[in-house]
Amino acid sequence: MNRRFRRIFAWMLVFVLAAGLFGCGNPDAAKVDKPQAAQEPGSSFPVTVKDDTGAEVTVDREPKRIVSLIPSTTEIAFALGLGDRIVGVTANDDYPPEVKEIEKVGDINVNVEKVVGLKPDLVLASPLNGETVEKLRSLGLTVLSVDAQSLEGVYESIRRVGKATGAVKEADQLIAKMEKEKEQVVQKVASIPEEERLKVWVEVDPTPFTVGGDTFLNELITLAGGRNVAADMKGWPQVSGEKVIKWNPDVILTTYGKADKSVASRPGWDRIAAVKANRIHSLNPDWTTLPGPRVTKGLKQIAQILYPERFRR
Repeated sequence: MNRRFRRIFAWMLVFVLAAGLFGCGNPDAAKVDKPQAAQEPGSSFPVTVKDDTGAEVTVDREPKRIVSLIPSTTEIAFALGLGDRIVGVTANDDYPPEVKEIEKVGDINVNVEKVVGLKPDLVLASPLNGETVEKLRSLGLTVLSVDAQSLEGVYESIRRVGKATGAVKEADQLIAKMEKEKEQVVQKVASIPEEERLKVWVEVDPTPFTVGGDTFLNELITLAGGRNVAADMKGWPQVSGEKVIKWNPDVILTTYGKADKSVASRPGWDRIAAVKANRIHSLNPDWTTLPGPRVTKGLKQIAQILYPERFRR
């Protein structure tokens, strides 16, 4: 696994541990649309936002210096036109390309002193950042922590960041754009009868770990017209190879890089329909594992893999 995929899996592993569960790309060259952030007419600071830690976070004035501690909130901020206000990100951030020039404040392990030294008036974080959130708050910093377990949760994260930064209008526009992208996909697969929808096995790690029915990746599979064979499970469970053979998925999707040969060569997997039909595909992990603005691109990618004929029309 190369450095890029190790970073992504590291974030996923942290999520699993944070959720109390055991166990648990393709580079994207597209540019983020970057509207000019502007305060919603009639809105004013201070504003108070309830975040995903349950805290009521009050932002006294429109933030001018923002530090982001997780790639998904970095992407949200840039998509809202706030890129010129970002003064710190983690070493795990690589999108959009502009983040390469921004000061790094650690990786999964955040350097608290460095964050404080950047003098942010808002820190964007996630429950994945664990005790770091409360540590920064105890030092007097304003921290907004957002997380998402569904597509609607991604929308809510965008709304919260928009409200906290004075980019309410931009947040509404971004959500509308994403919702349109979602509906375009859903409409193309809506006529597929339930019994004809393809069975999908998703691997987030080759040991193998997969995704249960309470994850947003499962939601993407469902919206794309597929049936997650592990939908009755929760979180990111590890599953035996024998169980996958029994499930006999029609399509295999991986989120950790190209793995068609290694997957196909597993003992007994040559009996699986997906292997017989050579339907083993790699997803863009940024689009499908990070709860940010590009998740609807991930939805389209999954649907195009499952039903390519419906996207040629």
